Amino acid sequence: MTKLEPAVADAHAGGRRAWLGLAVLLLPVLLVSMDISVLFLAMPTLTVDLDPTAAQQLWILDIYGFMLAGLLITMGNLGDRIGRRNILLIGATIFGLASILAAFAPSSGVLIAARALMGIGGATLLPSSLALISTLFPDARQRARAIGIWTAFFAGGSAVGPIIGGLLLHHFWWGSVFLINIPVLAILLIFGPILLPEHRSTELGRLDWPSVVLSIGGILPLVYGIKHIAAEGFDVWSLLIALFGLALLVVFIRRQRHLADPLLDLKLFTRPLFRVAIGASTAGMASLAAMSYLTSVYLQSVTGRDPLQAALLGIPMAVAVFGFSMEGARIGRALGIRATFTLALALSAVGNLMLLGVGVDAGIGWYVAGSVIAGVGYGISFTLVSDVAVSAVPPERAGSAVGISETSFELGNALGLALLGSLAALVFRSSGDFGDTIGETIAHADGNSALIDAAREAFVDGMHVAIVAGALLLIAMAITAWRDCRPR
Repeated sequence: MTKLEPAVADAHAGGRRAWLGLAVLLLPVLLVSMDISVLFLAMPTLTVDLDPTAAQQLWILDIYGFMLAGLLITMGNLGDRIGRRNILLIGATIFGLASILAAFAPSSGVLIAARALMGIGGATLLPSSLALISTLFPDARQRARAIGIWTAFFAGGSAVGPIIGGLLLHHFWWGSVFLINIPVLAILLIFGPILLPEHRSTELGRLDWPSVVLSIGGILPLVYGIKHIAAEGFDVWSLLIALFGLALLVVFIRRQRHLADPLLDLKLFTRPLFRVAIGASTAGMASLAAMSYLTSVYLQSVTGRDPLQAALLGIPMAVAVFGFSMEGARIGRALGIRATFTLALALSAVGNLMLLGVGVDAGIGWYVAGSVIAGVGYGISFTLVSDVAVSAVPPERAGSAVGISETSFELGNALGLALLGSLAALVFRSSGDFGDTIGETIAHADGNSALIDAAREAFVDGMHVAIVAGALLLIAMAITAWRDCRPR
């Protein structure tokens, strides 16, 4: 049994109060996902003011995602034990204070520290907000609808981040991209205690802190090593760091087998539906991250668009992801989970493959059409992943399961950039006497049009190879979903 404090579940469940509670829960979800991408456009002006080194620039961008990935499982478990509303409000406070510190950071070091604190706060917000939906909506149909809306806002946040950042930077200084968080979080802190029920488990034991250390100590070096290889190319030091993290994760998993109340409940993976959901989120995010990154570079370095124009061309895909995240639950009921997972993954693969029509001098129509079709598939599959993470596990394990699913999204993102991004870079560099990146090659071409044209052609070739690899990964996962999924 689980205990609901201080409000009784029936007082909140399913009615107008529950939907108002969902509206409050959507606010931190939008902010956490938006803050992953909102800095992309702010980096040039931020760099002028704070003068960060190249390494500091990478840490400013990456430390937020590192902390998210490393702490999601821990914070999901902690919320199950101390109360999901409690940890949501604590996380919102940390996120808000860190946003103020980031906005007025006097140096790169302070900004990096603030971004790390934002990652800690964000890691408490995601699993607790999604797990609370199971308390607000005990009815399966309403819960699936609510999870679809939650997923739409999470997916939409990262898409609108660059657009909002561009609008703010047009009128204000770079710190404004952080200060926009404050009024949103104020609404959560005021209305959260009124509209959200508390939920904590009375069955789970104390948190196993050695497991917490092993989990964070394993995930952070693994993600760091993978991202460093993706950004800088393969080197022995990055590989050793990633292998060190992997070794700690092996020790972590072995420890979980012998604990009565493990941080990572391995029994969850004996459920075929849960396994397929985690595989789908990892494969989906890997292909989506590679496609988004490579097409962003393509639109700017190959076609010559500025960052805001490139972001605006991503709006159709964002709309598709948002819309079909909302309808994912309905499609799942109509077709069944097995067919819907398979269809969604296949649509994502087809959309990726349509980007083979993109070329150096033409193909924007193929990009828009392919990204929209892929977005339909991603929206449906990501909704099902979130639904399974909440619905296919015991209520007392909802926070832990959500932490696992959100971590799989973060790891999929890192793996997509590292493996598929590195594959594209390998094809690019092996096609001629170029620099490490197309941007570096064009910057040092000294007007050599033949070299620039060759570099653009090589980049498109590398992008095609990586996108096909991502599509094959999606197809393999679609086959696995059809084989392993069974109707609930």
